[in-house]
Amino acid sequence: MENSYDVVIVGAGPAGMAAAIYAIRANMKVLMLDRLSPYALGTLVALYEHVVLAQGVVWGLNSFDQWGVELGKVMAGQLLPALTADDVPDLAHFDPSTAALALRYRSLRGR
Repeated sequence: MENSYDVVIVGAGPAGMAAAIYAIRANMKVLMLDRLSPYALGTLVALYEHVVLAQGVVWGLNSFDQWGVELGKVMAGQLLPALTADDVPDLAHFDPSTAALALRYRSLRGR
C-alpha cells in the first residue's frame, strides 16, 4: 500500500465529511483525522519523513543531509533582502527561476 495522500482533512464534522466526499469523488486519496492530537501530528510528520527518505533512496540522495540544510539557510539569507526590500533589487546573481519567483512574490505582495 502506498503511503501518500492528496489531501489531509482534520475534523470529522459535517464540513470535514463534505470535504472528504468531494475529494474522493475527485479521485483523490484522503487521509482523515477526527482531531489534531499530538499523536496524529507525530504520525503525519513520520509519514512525511518516510516519503522524503524513500524519494532520497530512489534518487540516490541523503534526504537529511545537514550540510544541505545549512546551505539552504545561507541561500535563504541571500534571497530574503531581495524579497523584502522596498526598491527593486538586483537579481542578476540568482538563477533565472529564482529571480522569476522573487519578482512574482514581490508583485503579489505589492512591492
